[in-house]
Amino acid sequence: MQLLPLAPGRLRQGSPRHLPSCSPALLLLVLGGCLGVFGVAAGTRRPNVVLLLTDDQDEVLGGMPFSEYSTTNCQTGLQGEELRQEHLRTYLELSRTPLKKTKALIGEMGMTFSSAYVPSALCCPSRASILTGKYPHNHHVVNNTLEGNCSSKSWQKIQEPNTFPAILRSMCGYQTFFAGKYLNEYGAPDAGGLEHVPLGWSYWYALEKNSKYYNYTLSINGKARKHGENYSVDYLTDVLANVSLDFLDYKSNFEPFFMMIATPAPHSPWTAAPQYQKAFQNVFAPRNKNFNIHGTNKHWLIRQAKTPMTNSSIQFLDNAFRKRWQTLLSVDDLVEKLVKRLEFTGELNNTYIFYTSDNGYHTGQFSLPIDKRQLYEFDIKVPLLVRGPGIKPNQTSKMLVANIDLGPTILDIAGYDLNKTQMDGMSFLPILRGASNLTWRSDVLVEYQGEGRNVTDPTCPSLSPGVSQCFPDCVCEDAYNNTYACVRTMSALWNLQYCEFDDQEVFVEVYNLTADPDQITNIAKSIDPELLGKMNYRLMMLQSCSGPTCRTPGVFDPRYRFDPRLMFSNRGSVRTRRFSKHLL
Repeated sequence: MQLLPLAPGRLRQGSPRHLPSCSPALLLLVLGGCLGVFGVAAGTRRPNVVLLLTDDQDEVLGGMPFSEYSTTNCQTGLQGEELRQEHLRTYLELSRTPLKKTKALIGEMGMTFSSAYVPSALCCPSRASILTGKYPHNHHVVNNTLEGNCSSKSWQKIQEPNTFPAILRSMCGYQTFFAGKYLNEYGAPDAGGLEHVPLGWSYWYALEKNSKYYNYTLSINGKARKHGENYSVDYLTDVLANVSLDFLDYKSNFEPFFMMIATPAPHSPWTAAPQYQKAFQNVFAPRNKNFNIHGTNKHWLIRQAKTPMTNSSIQFLDNAFRKRWQTLLSVDDLVEKLVKRLEFTGELNNTYIFYTSDNGYHTGQFSLPIDKRQLYEFDIKVPLLVRGPGIKPNQTSKMLVANIDLGPTILDIAGYDLNKTQMDGMSFLPILRGASNLTWRSDVLVEYQGEGRNVTDPTCPSLSPGVSQCFPDCVCEDAYNNTYACVRTMSALWNLQYCEFDDQEVFVEVYNLTADPDQITNIAKSIDPELLGKMNYRLMMLQSCSGPTCRTPGVFDPRYRFDPRLMFSNRGSVRTRRFSKHLL
């Protein structure tokens, strides 16, 4: 379908013309596989869906206002009345946490998931999992580079035609709208440049490459538009808000719609809107139990972090934490504007709104200053709020979900037969509707392929090649052999994480998060060997799974059956898990 150019005149900057639409009669022909519960045949207008995706927003360390955030976040070394006053100032700052409107308008009006995970703690692999509903070993995006399949020609040819927005458009008759950051290498000249518009999008308003707030280029339906540094017309979060409101004003009223709005916040460079640049001046990164301690009994990459951190590193990460919160205030404004516009147009009661992030983030945990990529809760756990038809307000679900479930859930809302997809995830629509006696998963897979530099970092001459992200103070956040895979398990009796590294040690980390929620103590050498063997086997099975086999019962599921014979190949040797060095 040819996309129309922007309309001149009275529309706000970046607004779409009326998009091509189907007549009701033609729409019935298009909807063959998408009638389902909400179908036209049942006389019910099909629900709309909005997916709000932030960039690098954690859940564990105060990224959402419902996260625990201790008053120990204030500066240490104070005593008596001075300490009391500092606690008071911190409390007052925390009463103005970011995203309070988001919590009220989405979380309190629907369901908050307290156990939502990503299958890879890095932007491009995680976003690819959202779009495809697949684990990284099935969509083959392993890092943020073209060589790692991030928005590559291979991705465009093999995966993009089968994303859930493409199915919504081609099979379900939805008008589809995208605004914001797509994949980190989108717009690269070697992958079609900004002229490339992925299949399935009726309207395309995508950022070139990685997150920025000013001085960026957008692809407007395949045509480049440069933005400068004038706040009133260029601040990206506000630009995304405006174009989203315009879409709601000028879209077709004959088709349901899907909107995906992907903000730059709270990703670096953490540029807040002018009115928010002085917010949270007395807020500091959380000083939880794993802050600024040595990663004893962990993988060598964690152990190499300098402990205690330097004062300059602590000041840097505190400033980063504060600025991240500042950028989220504009996201909060975006959410409020969007919900109010949906209410004004009469669409709110027939619209599902999802709010989540592509991965978490850490600020000083195990003396790692700032980044993501690691296997721990602060990097792999994300916020997930959902409101919509049939969802009771003020609900909290502890069910284990992952971002590979977003596509299947949204397709389920559209009435599409999920058996026709090749997705690894599963629909959590029954959870949203409050289904009882629901059989659900007990584990998810987390996998990451480490990256390193082939040469020594000139700013850190004492370091050998093979490491990367060595900032600040030459503390490295990644390396070639920071390649790992984990089974994250949650059941009535167990809250466990089992991880293996692809290195010379074949290093193993295991955590009992019931007893040790901060993941300080690696129990790999003390846990029951039989259980360790079962977890190893389960990890091998998940790393080779595809579609339905990714949804088989986990070790602590009553339906689980362990067959040790499957651990041996036809030659009789023990099967070992293999990490692909290049999955393209």
